[in-house]
Parts: sequence; structure tokens; C-alpha cells
Amino acid sequence: MQTLPLLTFEPLFQRYLWGGRRLGGVLGKAIGPGDNYAESWEIVDHSDGQSVVADGPLVGRTLGEVVEEHNALLFGRHAPQQKFPLLLKFLDANRTLSVQVHPNDAQGAKLDPPDLGKTEAWVVLAAEPGAKIYAGLRAGVDREGLAAAMEAGTCDACLHVIEPAVGDCVFIPAGTVHALGEGIVIAEIQQASNTTFRLFDWNRVDKDGQPRPLHIRQSLEVTDFDRGPVEPQTPEPTGDGAQRLVTCDKFVLERRELAEGWTLPQDDRFHILAVVAGEAVANAGEQSIALTLGSAVLAPARRPSTVVSGEAVLLDMYLP
Repeated sequence: MQTLPLLTFEPLFQRYLWGGRRLGGVLGKAIGPGDNYAESWEIVDHSDGQSVVADGPLVGRTLGEVVEEHNALLFGRHAPQQKFPLLLKFLDANRTLSVQVHPNDAQGAKLDPPDLGKTEAWVVLAAEPGAKIYAGLRAGVDREGLAAAMEAGTCDACLHVIEPAVGDCVFIPAGTVHALGEGIVIAEIQQASNTTFRLFDWNRVDKDGQPRPLHIRQSLEVTDFDRGPVEPQTPEPTGDGAQRLVTCDKFVLERRELAEGWTLPQDDRFHILAVVAGEAVANAGEQSIALTLGSAVLAPARRPSTVVSGEAVLLDMYLP
């Protein structure tokens, strides 16, 4: 059977005002000088960023080119795909992010084509004491109440607040109002969309005294007012040593603590593996890849038999 090798990529750093330096301090990323490293895009196929294969026979190819040239081998049972459907990133919130909401697929195609929707999930990797995640609306907040709060600049009173612990997973389906508070580092798996509508920016202004633009009409249109408050996910044992954190129609997210070698199932679907604690080694045929803290690997659907070993905690992400 024809196979593709395991794929590793060069991280793409995104620098925003709310970023810091903990992508280096917590995850060991090779960031440069400056204190605004906000995101590290690990695996992405999007007009705003393209992962580039870091080594092996496909070195130098973009993920988009791999999708185009090796669709069946990459996606297996889920072929064909026009682009890689998921985006993996790490985020360092050195300042609280704006309050946002993302559309579903139909809304995204209408309001911000060619992007579709954006459902995402966060896994907390570091959190300072008292750090907060804003996830969902408080019980009883309806469209009229949120619209009035947005107009008055009091949107924060409508938000449900979580004080997260390391290891918590917060699931943010499309339509869920949310914001990441300062002092938190997360891993995020999401649909490969960059569409964001901003409801509230904490009444902050820029150096010229101007507020950031808000997307009031779009935000009210795409917010799911039936969603209500969001709490961290309850992990469910899978029966093979992992914990299922999220199952939805866009992706599955599991967490696995390695104590001995784990053979990746030959299930004809790709797997994204990210190391969030410890170190591991992935062996596939003649290929051996060292997986350090904060690194990720894409295992194509049609791959050699793959064994991951070491003392590490992995996130395993794949299509349902």
C-alpha cells in the first residue's frame, strides 16, 4: 500500500498586542526578541498562513500543496478535501482578548466568504492564579439584553466566567460568545477559518484614543442565544488509555498520557498529535521523529505503522 510519511512543520508565529513571551517560556518555542508573541500556528492550510513541511521527502512543500498532490493518502476515508480542515495553534494571552463570536458554516459562507464557520476547543496549558476564561452568556441573557449591553459598553456583565485549571478543556462551538483572559496559555484546535466578529473590547482605546471597531450586527446575527453558560468539559475514558475531551461534527479531541509505547490505529484517517507535557518519539517505518514539548506531527491517513513512545501527554485530534 502506498503511504505518506509523518509530517512536521515549521511554526508560524503571530504577533499581536495581547501576546507575551510564554510561547518560549512554557512551550520552548524559539521566539525572537519582543514581548508580543501571541500565537504559534502549528498546522494550517489557509490564505492567512501556510504550514511548510520541515523535513523528510516533502520538505519545503506547503500543507496546501500536500493536500493538492496527495489528497487520498492524506485524508483516506475523508477524501477528497479542498483544503486541510483543521488548524492547530498555541496561544499566549498576556492581555485579555476581545470578546468574540464565530459563525457556523452557513453564516460564514454568507458573511465572510470564502471562509466557513469556526468551532474550536481549548486545552489550558498554564494559568496564573485568578486568571479567567469568559465562555458563553450568563443564564437569561437574550438578544435584546446583549444588544443593549454592547451599546452601553457593559458587555462584560453578560459573560459567564470560568477560573480555569491546567488541563481544563473548554469547548467553543460556533455561535458561542467567548474571550481568553490574561495569564493563560492554551492549545487550540479549530476549523481552518479566521472569521471573527468582535462584540466588546473592554472599552480600550489605541494610542490615538480610538476604540477598535466592533461587529455588532454580525455578532448578534451569529450568536447562539440558546447556548448559555459554558463549563469545562468532563473527560470520558475511551477504554484504551485515553480521555475523550470533545466529540463534535468538526473534530474529535482526545488526551493520552503515555506510559509505554502506543500504536496509532490504522483507521484510514489523519491524526494530529501535539505534545503538551514531557517528550516522546514517533517511529513510522524507517522514520523517527523526536516530539518535544509544544511540538506537533501530522500522521496521514495512509501511513506506515506508527508507534509513539516516551513519558508525555499527547493531544490527539482527528475527523469524526
